[in-house]
Amino acid sequence: FEYMQKIVNPTINIQVKDIRVMPFVQMCKEDVDDLVNRCLQYSKSDWDAYETSWDFVTHPLIKPVLAENNSNRSQTLIADCYSAWVDECESRFNNLKANEEALNRIFIDIYGLQDELDADVADKDITVHRIFDTKEDILESMKGSNYVRTKRDEVVSLLSYAVGCMFGRYSLDVEGLAYAGGEWDDSKYISFKPDSDNIIPITDEEYLDDDIVTRLCTWLKVVYGESTIEANLDFIADALGGKGNTSREIIRNYFLNDFFKDHCSTYSVTGSGKRPIYWLFDAGKQNGFKALIYLHRYNADTIGNLRIDYLHLLQRIYESESKRMQSTLDSAKSPREVALASKRKEKLQKQLKECHEYDEKIAHLALSRIELDLDDGVKVNYRKIQTDRDGKFYDVLADSKNIMSKEK
Repeated sequence: FEYMQKIVNPTINIQVKDIRVMPFVQMCKEDVDDLVNRCLQYSKSDWDAYETSWDFVTHPLIKPVLAENNSNRSQTLIADCYSAWVDECESRFNNLKANEEALNRIFIDIYGLQDELDADVADKDITVHRIFDTKEDILESMKGSNYVRTKRDEVVSLLSYAVGCMFGRYSLDVEGLAYAGGEWDDSKYISFKPDSDNIIPITDEEYLDDDIVTRLCTWLKVVYGESTIEANLDFIADALGGKGNTSREIIRNYFLNDFFKDHCSTYSVTGSGKRPIYWLFDAGKQNGFKALIYLHRYNADTIGNLRIDYLHLLQRIYESESKRMQSTLDSAKSPREVALASKRKEKLQKQLKECHEYDEKIAHLALSRIELDLDDGVKVNYRKIQTDRDGKFYDVLADSKNIMSKEK
């Protein structure tokens, strides 16, 4: 076409009439239409498998479970759902590749281009996802593709969906978005109840009975069954990697250190930056206080509730634990006992100091009872929620510099 259009019209201004006069050979339209429609369907089903699609229904790693009767869920392993999903993606990849090459052969034959063109399509140019267990497993033929994912990527997206269920954005009982603003409907949440106050704390130890790891365990039991909880936690931890002596510790460290970064990567606009919908209140490097909220459920009382019900509660816990460590030091009989208690007490003291400093900042915002307008978008609201009624800015959210709008 490019060669022919230069003959028909050598200028750079191509009009509809230039397309109409383009010579073409009559072909079997039905065959081409069928192949094209199947290619489109493969691409659409791949795109819709991820939550950034408008037509996202549910996560692929829970789709097989939801099709089962409740009595069978106690036997479900995420590993089996993952294997089935990998097979589905591989089949879709192979079918799309075969169809694209079939289309190439049709047009090569029509125009007699056998000596000029090859019908083969490189693996890296097939635009549906293909999943590999690790980066080391990625085939050489897929290097350079934007559609390569790993087991970690799939588990990260599963955790993102789970957090969505915790906030009520998604529901195990409703397809697609369950809540993204507007009127709240409790009837959408039968199998798993979302967090009541729209605040999910992330702690470096198991201090609270409603922190994010505890809620995740509850969600996993509801979805996959109670008898497989340990195996499923092991699968998640193995896929995530990272530090920790147990699966729960590895998962806890992931939420502490990497979840928000992965969330911002998922919810970003090319050329315009990050647009997170779950916002992380973060006291600092000591992990003294971290808590997620869902933007679409935020109200003027959210920060005040977060301060009183969670920040102040953690401060009391740190004080109590610090005193307990001092008692351990006073009665310790071995150097190892002394070293462990001393190290933990030092960490708790740093976290307590960090929380006190954070409380001074967040108090101004809580008293200001800031209202947000979802129509303003993430960038504007990210700055607005951190600006008190006197116009003073307090940096209380994670990665503010790279997310919020520029100051006018």
